[in-house]
Amino acid sequence: MPQNDISLSEEEQQDVTARKHPRAQVLYETIRLEGEQELDRPAWALAWSGLAAGSSMGFSMLAMALLRAGLPEARWSELVIFLGYSVGFVIVIVARQQLFTENTITPVIPLLHNKTWATFARVLRLWSIVLITNLIGTFAFAWAVHATAMFPVDVERALVEIGEEAIAGGFASHFVRAIFSGWLIALMVWMLAGAQARGFIVVMITYLIGLAHLSHVIAGSTETFYSVLNGDATVSEYLLHFLLPVGLGNMLGGIALVSALNYAQVAADEGPAGSAEGKDG
Repeated sequence: MPQNDISLSEEEQQDVTARKHPRAQVLYETIRLEGEQELDRPAWALAWSGLAAGSSMGFSMLAMALLRAGLPEARWSELVIFLGYSVGFVIVIVARQQLFTENTITPVIPLLHNKTWATFARVLRLWSIVLITNLIGTFAFAWAVHATAMFPVDVERALVEIGEEAIAGGFASHFVRAIFSGWLIALMVWMLAGAQARGFIVVMITYLIGLAHLSHVIAGSTETFYSVLNGDATVSEYLLHFLLPVGLGNMLGGIALVSALNYAQVAADEGPAGSAEGKDG
């Protein structure tokens, strides 16, 4: 015999509603609308935001170098050093700056919702502007730190070591590590759409990326640009051994493993009606 529903007051019912986790469809629609807004932004606004994000990501490298220089050489030191890796991401996300790896998921949702060449062209426009300006920002930060020599010798030594570690590895190694990095960043975007503890989520996910030595095309570009400027790596090594495999891996992780899978989940929940709506877009 079925049990009767628990009797709750109106105030308690409101409290239950407030505590419920949002449905996947709510998160999907939140990201889709945000993606539409980003696709509609003027090119100059995207460029300035992308430049700011690339520059801000440099503080991840700097924070790690400062921690590395101040800590003893011990097995546990790395657990603290990679807290610095989260600094740039926190700045970028809280300040609402345009980061390329976030944009491997946000504009893809509108594209999956409205599969037209016009939408695809808008996505490519957004990606190209944000990626180029992100990279310009990372280079500017790396050049400023390298050219001014504003930090003590031990910090500069730590910067060199971080750059060498970032570019180390072959095409396949960077590609695989970048897939997992892009996967985590895209999952972070989905989590942030329905979460209140945003700062904790950003730190938790990006700390894991750093600690696991996963490859991130923007954060890693600051480090590898510093290595190039210091003469420890060549431009071709940066382009072929880092930028190309990491960029492709981040995109694959963000698009295929999260955007498409989460879209499929929502479409399956909605059924034929939901699919039809997506096509009409």
